[in-house]
Amino acid sequence: MLTYQLNKDEGPIYQQLYSLIKEDIISGKLEKGSKLPSKRAFARNCGVSTITVQTAYDQLMSEGYINSIEKKGYYVLGVKKQIKKALVEFEYERPKLLDDLSNTNINVNNFPFSVWSHIMRQTMAEERDKLLSPIPAAGMIELRRAIAKHLYSFRAMVVSPEQIIVGAGTEYLYSLIIQLLGRDNHFGLEDPGYQKLSYIYSANDSKFSFIKLDDCGLSPTELSNTNANILHISPTHHFPTGLTMPLKRRYEVLSWAAERENRFIIEDDYDSEFKVSKNPYPTLFSLDGSEKVIYLNTFSRSLAPSIRISYMVLPKSLALKFNEKLSFYSSTVPSFEQLTLANFILEGYFEKHINRMRLYYMRQRKAVINEILNSKLNKITTIIENDSGLHFILRLNTEKSDEEIKGILNKENINISALSEYSRQKKVSHDFIISYSNLDINILKKALDVLSINLIS
Repeated sequence: MLTYQLNKDEGPIYQQLYSLIKEDIISGKLEKGSKLPSKRAFARNCGVSTITVQTAYDQLMSEGYINSIEKKGYYVLGVKKQIKKALVEFEYERPKLLDDLSNTNINVNNFPFSVWSHIMRQTMAEERDKLLSPIPAAGMIELRRAIAKHLYSFRAMVVSPEQIIVGAGTEYLYSLIIQLLGRDNHFGLEDPGYQKLSYIYSANDSKFSFIKLDDCGLSPTELSNTNANILHISPTHHFPTGLTMPLKRRYEVLSWAAERENRFIIEDDYDSEFKVSKNPYPTLFSLDGSEKVIYLNTFSRSLAPSIRISYMVLPKSLALKFNEKLSFYSSTVPSFEQLTLANFILEGYFEKHINRMRLYYMRQRKAVINEILNSKLNKITTIIENDSGLHFILRLNTEKSDEEIKGILNKENINISALSEYSRQKKVSHDFIISYSNLDINILKKALDVLSINLIS
């Protein structure tokens, strides 16, 4: 007798039964023409009601997997050839996942699950009224107050909660900025830079230009050659080069913004919590005396990618404009998540988590660099790093192209990203991104050995 293990905790029983029978039909375990058990016998054998079996059978019949013959029972029709072919092709075309030396995802194994679950239960017990109340477009005031406190502690930024806008990811906030400032603006993007930005601005029908970087970051000379009136930059830890914009250059771009009324700077401070230096440069927002800087940051980098909570801090004039122009929007982050994060910050757990992760990443960084320095590949490598962020640049002294180097590693199921992939400038760089936040040392060792064999004569 056909039997399946069903679990009430895994969803509707009829759905489980339907899925299990369908899977056995597709796999061939239940062959075409096979007779299925009667509803009563099958229900008794699986410990469910006959209605549950009937519902599962009805679903399978509606999709053409089985049919019913009056007074005889239910029979398997099998899977049509085109369906089988599609399934085989789908499996064949599924991309192979490679071990990635440049993957910027953080190590989620260090996420404070026990503390987070404790805060969630506490929030559910103590904040019931707030959980069911409408949420302001800018986000819950409790979270905005917590963020303001965090910014003062970590970045020496003095901001009002009313200047803070909470959203589900920085990409959503980018679209709000475009609407707030107007679609007729011309955006300046760093080259090389975060590729998705150009897609977002293009999707929002906004004009943009790419501006080259020099050794200090975005070049004022290159900026003056464009029609850009809004800059989108990451001065603390530029991706992908890792550059930190020095203080003099920060004042230069602030002076540029102050020259005209319609000029603004979008400052993306995406992983500033992991600054190694004890005395990091102040944010552009802190240095700004003309209300020209919009500051952005996210908790996806400091906590986990799945926590889609980001925020921006607007100059007071733009905060007022947001309330007048865009306050009709609904908040994109649920109240439960906002209150949980607010309590996580205010009770000091976020600061403890950051301090713990800083130590972990410093050790991980040291281990990765030591592995490179002690390898044979060290003969042709230069490590380009600064005191910020979770990645650095590995420069290779070789005549092989970036594509050839990537191909060598791809054959060993390893991926690496070249700096040239993020730039519109057509030049050979031989610079590669090493992200150590979640890097398996054994994979790194394998990659170094493979490159040594292929690049060192």
